[in-house]
Amino acid sequence: MIIAIDGPAASGKGTLAKKLAAHYGFRHLDTGLLYRAVALAVLSAGHKPTERDKAIAAAKTIDPATFDETALKRYDVGEAASVVSAIPEVRAALFDLQQNFAKAPPGAVLDGRDIGTVICPDAAVKIFVVASPEVRAHRRTMELRGRGENADEKAVLADILARDERDRSRSAAPLVQAADAHVLDTSALDIEGSFKAALALVEQARKRP
Repeated sequence: MIIAIDGPAASGKGTLAKKLAAHYGFRHLDTGLLYRAVALAVLSAGHKPTERDKAIAAAKTIDPATFDETALKRYDVGEAASVVSAIPEVRAALFDLQQNFAKAPPGAVLDGRDIGTVICPDAAVKIFVVASPEVRAHRRTMELRGRGENADEKAVLADILARDERDRSRSAAPLVQAADAHVLDTSALDIEGSFKAALALVEQARKRP
């Protein structure tokens, strides 16, 4: 079984995907980390994320087994990831890796922005997680401060709105809700409330012939 979780930045899709994977004993892939890894490789080499050739080369060599999530979760890496993820050749380089992960037993939960539309269009369950920009900005600010980073909530909100626009308007795999995806608005839900709502959607799918 493949569960596809899509949505904009800080909507809660990553936490939700982890909990669903743990509940069912499935494998989990945060596909955003792939693009963050590309961004980190580019930045670490002293290049800018807008340098297409550098980003494409990095995408062809990343190894998820070597990921340092602490470094990948840095705010500057996230901003750069939003830039490199808009490069079609970067997305193409990571396509097979994601599909192969999804197809391996016993099942998989993938979260990102194009899982239900591009990577796993035949996923058994598709959930499109949303929340208001203000709620997402507050969550991301608290997350950053919790890791000891300085974060101004107004600046984070501005960056989230800019990232939303980049994600929706890019030519390659834009952020859109799959036609058969269930929308889950987490604006007024805590983690457990979101998980219960998502679990109900998955259980409905599991009962279908």
